Amino acid sequence: MLVVAAVLTAALALADWWAVGTRRPGVERWAKPAVMVDLLAVALAAGALDHPAGPALVAALVLGGVGDVFLLGDSEPRFVAGLAAFLVGHLAYVVAFVRDGLDHPALAAVGAATVLVALAAGRRILPAAARDGGAPLGSAVAVYMLVIAAMAVTGWATGHPLVAAGVTLFVVSDTLLALDRFVAPRPRARLAVIVTYHAAQALIVAGLLA
Repeated sequence: MLVVAAVLTAALALADWWAVGTRRPGVERWAKPAVMVDLLAVALAAGALDHPAGPALVAALVLGGVGDVFLLGDSEPRFVAGLAAFLVGHLAYVVAFVRDGLDHPALAAVGAATVLVALAAGRRILPAAARDGGAPLGSAVAVYMLVIAAMAVTGWATGHPLVAAGVTLFVVSDTLLALDRFVAPRPRARLAVIVTYHAAQALIVAGLLA
């Protein structure tokens, strides 16, 4: 069952990437949430509920799926709702990493460095978000950035290479998304965002449950 679910997840991810890359919103509407549903099935088949970090991991995947559905629309209310879902999902990942054990605190510095590089690359994100949506949106984006920074630091501190790669890709994905939405549209940005996002989620699941 685990192998079947993993293969199906990969196939659905490829379908979603194709839909994004070729601008086929009809396919993306079902493929994007289906990827997270099947990745959740992978986690459950791999014994997530028997793992100390499992319940928080499951919660993070569910919230990621909810965020994906909200982000299928372009309106600001849907974006804010998606932002909120992912913010709580990142907090769930922090809980999962803590439950797994932060046994390599020295590696947290690498996670912090990753965040600093992303902040430097995305230094125009907060001013642009505040300009577009006022103080409420600017504040929401700032809080989100703090939470994903915590996820990156704690993910690295677990000492799992796959988890570390996953949280790093999550930082990359969210930075690209924010630059594309708030600063300036970039060619193929949506494709880069979804590929790094799916890879991030899969790597975290594999790293925690391997």
